[in-house]
Amino acid sequence: MAAPTKTVPHPGRALAALIALIVIMLLAIAGGDLFSPSQWHKDFRVGLGLDLSSGTVLSMKATTLNGQTPSATDLNEAKTIILSRVNASGNTGAEVQTQGDDILNVSVPGKTTEQTEKLVSETALLNFRQTLLFEPYSGTSSSASTSPTPSASASASASASASSTATATPSPSSTSTAKTSAKIVPAASSTASPKASSSTSPSASASASPSPSATPSVSATTLGDPSLVNKETLALFNKVTCKPGDTTQWKTQAGYTTAQDYDNPNVQIVSCDSTGNKYALDVAKVPGSQIQTATAELATNSTEWEVLLSLKGAGTSAYSTLTSDIYTKYGIPAAGNEDSNDYWLDTIAVVLDGNVVVAPEVTSAIPNGESQITGNFTQSEASQLANVLTYGSLPLNFDILTADTVSASLGHAQLVGGLIAAAIGLGLVVIYSFLYYRGLGLVSVFSLVIAGTLALLAVMLLTKYQNFALELSGIAGLIVAIGITADSFVVFFERLRDEVREGKALRPAVEAGWKRARRTILVSDTVSFIAAILLYYFSIGEVKGFAYTLGLTTVIDIVVVFLFTKPMVTILARTKFYGDGHPMSGLDPARLGARTPWRSSVQRTQVRRRPPGGSRSAASRNTGEA
Repeated sequence: MAAPTKTVPHPGRALAALIALIVIMLLAIAGGDLFSPSQWHKDFRVGLGLDLSSGTVLSMKATTLNGQTPSATDLNEAKTIILSRVNASGNTGAEVQTQGDDILNVSVPGKTTEQTEKLVSETALLNFRQTLLFEPYSGTSSSASTSPTPSASASASASASASSTATATPSPSSTSTAKTSAKIVPAASSTASPKASSSTSPSASASASPSPSATPSVSATTLGDPSLVNKETLALFNKVTCKPGDTTQWKTQAGYTTAQDYDNPNVQIVSCDSTGNKYALDVAKVPGSQIQTATAELATNSTEWEVLLSLKGAGTSAYSTLTSDIYTKYGIPAAGNEDSNDYWLDTIAVVLDGNVVVAPEVTSAIPNGESQITGNFTQSEASQLANVLTYGSLPLNFDILTADTVSASLGHAQLVGGLIAAAIGLGLVVIYSFLYYRGLGLVSVFSLVIAGTLALLAVMLLTKYQNFALELSGIAGLIVAIGITADSFVVFFERLRDEVREGKALRPAVEAGWKRARRTILVSDTVSFIAAILLYYFSIGEVKGFAYTLGLTTVIDIVVVFLFTKPMVTILARTKFYGDGHPMSGLDPARLGARTPWRSSVQRTQVRRRPPGGSRSAASRNTGEA
């Protein structure tokens, strides 16, 4: 009968995997700056929560568009949407709490008052409106950059050759440069007719019938059809001056005082975008509340990013009618007519809080509510647009009552206190390890060092890519991790010592003890990880930070035990100091009370050299050695 095959441990492979993991994390954090120490402060940093750093606390009053107190449902929806805006990754430390029937308190760490106000003030009614007039920003020069505007074509590659930084010359006969590159195209899985047919009248502005008294007088740089704009809106269009970055002053010029003025879906409005372009827009045909999902993804077989847009049932029907009407009447310019003034009538402006976010060109009907917004977007631009589309459809208006800046002094004191607590706990574990495990205490200490290194690198990675913010509760979770890691090597060492007490030599005792210990370690860490998940899911506020770091460090503990603690003990078992059971190694058989302690290498050499025919010594008989 063949002898069973023994598994030969390869501790070097595990240690190599650990080193590779650390190197990968360093490269992911620093990227090309890894060998540029002067740049490390930008990448190797830990985001701190509001209780550990500076930040902003806002108190806002919510009202409906008619100035009434919102319902509890609308207020809770507002809370969810604003929290999604300021805490999109789920671990930035931002909080949104309700107070009474119409007050929301928002706290955001690491943001100035101006940045926080911008984050929360953008939560208003989102609408899709057809562009009737467009005037590119000219500034003091003869050209201006337009904002990328999406459009609709039959394939996702239709806009691949367009430039999102096209320059607009203020001339109505130059739409090849005035048009932007962003497009709304049908989703890859949908089928759109190259020219949609509709039983409705092919007029994109049925509700925007020209006023008999309207005076179609606009600037020579204006593109579109003034006859589609009513008198009041046309007067505002000629009155308003748009400037890059201006999201509020132009509203004052237009006389807009409330959201009911610039967000009223039943009237035509004047609007500006972030680059200073000016628009006259039709009534809202599709409300943003009909958006089901909006996600940023990398386009297939391309290096460009796009936004996948999906609408709900009622929105699908309205969107289909809107895109079909626009494409039927304006989507296929006659030969030689590409530069005509009405060429901008085939764009749909996405309007949030009265400002144009993006104005997509319609190049095909969208029959099923599934479309793609393309336009040479970067990942950041696509993610921002998806965020606006997803979290901007809320029919409430917010007035900021108070805005307070939180000082970092209190947070610094708390941080110092937390670090002192961690140092005390770590010091006690180190002292205990050396007093009880002696030489094995080195493995314990280095296990804690490796675990702390991985935890620090993980937090830096999350800070860089997920806007993670470490709060005082999160530090508590990291401190608890010291106990989790200590518990793991205690379980392993005790199983190892049990095997030594049974009389096994150290090297086989290591493998036997590991087989018994790893099951216990995995079960313990699994229970801890499940508890962290449940606590994170069901808790609110700072408790989430504790649960998050607890789960993170539990995973790190498994990595350290498997890739460092066990391999290091295997390597040490092959040395004379540990393998011979030196009294200071922590594995002295006599100190452990082994029933049949193994001989040291010196004793085994003496036995092998006994005279021929000699009998076994008393020591040999006592130890059971042949």
